[in-house]
Amino acid sequence: MPTANTASRTTAPKPAPDASSDFYQLADLLTSEEKALVRKVRTYMETKVQPIINKYWSDDAFPFELLPSFKELGLGGLGFEGYGCAGGSQKLFGFVAMELARTDASLCTFFGVHSGLAMGSIYLDGSEEQKQKWLPAMARWEKVGCFGLTEPLVGSGASGGLTTTAKRDGDSWILNGQKRWIGNAPWCDLSIIWARDLDDNQVKGFIVENKSSPGFSVEKIERKMALKVVQNGHITLKDVRVPEANRLQGGNSFRDTARVLRMTRYMVGWGSTGIQMGAYEAALTYAQERMQFGRPIASFQLIQDLLAKMLGNLTACQCLMLRLAQLDDEGKLGDHHAALAKAFCTAKARETVAWGREVLGGNGIVADYNVGRFFADAEALYSYEGTYQMQNLIVGKAITGYGAFL
Repeated sequence: MPTANTASRTTAPKPAPDASSDFYQLADLLTSEEKALVRKVRTYMETKVQPIINKYWSDDAFPFELLPSFKELGLGGLGFEGYGCAGGSQKLFGFVAMELARTDASLCTFFGVHSGLAMGSIYLDGSEEQKQKWLPAMARWEKVGCFGLTEPLVGSGASGGLTTTAKRDGDSWILNGQKRWIGNAPWCDLSIIWARDLDDNQVKGFIVENKSSPGFSVEKIERKMALKVVQNGHITLKDVRVPEANRLQGGNSFRDTARVLRMTRYMVGWGSTGIQMGAYEAALTYAQERMQFGRPIASFQLIQDLLAKMLGNLTACQCLMLRLAQLDDEGKLGDHHAALAKAFCTAKARETVAWGREVLGGNGIVADYNVGRFFADAEALYSYEGTYQMQNLIVGKAITGYGAFL
């Protein structure tokens, strides 16, 4: 007859818990309709994107084969009302962004550049006529856009230092200059270009139709180490003529540009939280399956410590972003709120993905295991849409009353 100790050794182990990154059950705060859309996006990303994304990431290529099915998700203009846009709350917008980034940050960036930055510029700064003309087609993804603000020599200093210029010439404008790191630019249909008006020295926005504007050219940026799937471009504008009808009628100073950035900046918080979700779930699943010394490494104290810290980071970011979405829906979102979220969430994402890489050991640098991709992509999110340091200076000015930018 077996002893008690023998019986305990032969008892089948309990099944491992599911690798869920919603530890505080925040999805319960969504409506049934919102949950259905989030599930639809998750299913799409797991079944259509995950099987092929590592190859495209390794090849530095965009999966154009996915565009027809991606359009069917109906996400164009999510969070915007009217003009054929998907509508919905900012909370829903955020949960969808997390789901996209949970599988791939590049597709989340592609979505954010088009639906957030490009459509958002027209939605917030365009005239009624411009909204009616451009937004419905963009919401259907028939016209894909990009957002040209950053320049080869101007990043954080864009508010007062843009070198791309605009000169009024009768019923049109002449644009000259360069833009760099512009997501979607190598292949999309239209660009929102921000340029300094030579007459009044103010920043103004223009809708440039890439493929039919003489003097407009794009060179793809090669050999990136992060966000390799989304295609970034170096735009050159040489005497590009844009009709006055394509000047954003409400985009007449950098304050108008900043209204767009405020909205999309905190989307980066959602995206960097989604990266953490993907890295945590991949690391946890790996730890449950990886055997060393006859046991799953998930049973080791040091591995559990890493996983708990990963979960703590991503849960804190989820809660912060949820409150930010509530502020936005209530019309209370300020630049300083968005800046704190972007800085905090992207910094925590760097920690979280690094711990995930550590859990996987050597396999953590192999694309097939996903965590290495998250590890690299987090570096781009940490810097784009305003650096960590610039976000902290925006917060610092809000809480002290003193600007310390120079």
